[in-house]
Amino acid sequence: MDNLTDIGQNDVMKSFTKTDDIMNDMRKIIESSQKTAYQAVNTILVQRNWLIGYRIASEELKGENRADYGAEVIKKLSSQLTKEFGKGFTKSSLYSFYSFYKAYPEIFQTVSGKSAKLLSWSHYSVLLQVKDKAARDWYEREAVKQTWSVRTLQRNISSQYYYRMLQTQNKELVESEMKQLTSDYQTDKLEFIKNPVIAEFLGFSSNSDFTESELESTILTNLQKFLMELGKGYAFVARQQHIHTEKQDYFIDLVFYNYILKCFVLIDLKTEKISHQDVGQMDMYIRMYDELKRSDGDNPTIGIVLCSDTDEDIARYSVMHGNEQLFASKYKLYLPSEEELRAEIETQKTMFYLQHKKDKE
Repeated sequence: MDNLTDIGQNDVMKSFTKTDDIMNDMRKIIESSQKTAYQAVNTILVQRNWLIGYRIASEELKGENRADYGAEVIKKLSSQLTKEFGKGFTKSSLYSFYSFYKAYPEIFQTVSGKSAKLLSWSHYSVLLQVKDKAARDWYEREAVKQTWSVRTLQRNISSQYYYRMLQTQNKELVESEMKQLTSDYQTDKLEFIKNPVIAEFLGFSSNSDFTESELESTILTNLQKFLMELGKGYAFVARQQHIHTEKQDYFIDLVFYNYILKCFVLIDLKTEKISHQDVGQMDMYIRMYDELKRSDGDNPTIGIVLCSDTDEDIARYSVMHGNEQLFASKYKLYLPSEEELRAEIETQKTMFYLQHKKDKE
């Protein structure tokens, strides 16, 4: 029975054609099923976010001072929805849904009456960065036509690809360069599975296996135990905690709360030497954490950037400007020293390499 069109009418069944290569057939079945499942989930997610934005936009019309009223509505909604449904309903997320509706009020309507082909919600989140409607519409059309990944779209917007294409006399050259620079972004078949937005929408936990190497996972697991065993007030909060900005998704490796210091402690592990950008990224994490998680009675958040470079294991503390004295006088009493952290990383690396050497023998 080579023809299965009579059995099912969905895209997975219709697209399957049996060949003499069973492994190739397996690959096509699995990839087609994943793609179809993602498209179904994505359509509902985009519709949900648009409807939430529509409802918020309708509500704001009731307020006399629209800006203040809208902000208060979103603040209350964020708190209540997060309590009831969990992640995915921060104030910034709700503002994004509202902006999405405002930017695409007729996204589900076409002249022909047929359903328009939708991009993923992550694509639309990136497109909302573009305030120029003509440019935004162009990026949307090209993303659909050329099946750009989210990373490709973000790269093209950040590099002003639309405006460069308008100005150039040699569009083929500019396009060819773009495709070369984004080729690695287009080959990740599991991008949709890794997407934390999809995981949050379905109520799943994000899979940290995708974002950690085996060595990183070993170091982080043992650092978590190390800090908990210090006996200095550490309570574990999260691992690979998702932080979403306007342009990118980030994952904080480890998050603790110290109930003696009354502050959050963020830890980020780098597999290469620490750069100024790494410290700057941690400062961004601290700002976002203070805005989203810090309560009135909490002290400023502390960040620790660790490096597991093969030549030198180092640690850098990151504190926002203006809090240095507080950090120096009090926090260091309860935070592990750079020497302690360096020794712990080196110990775990040595054990990891010895174990793997033994496994290969």
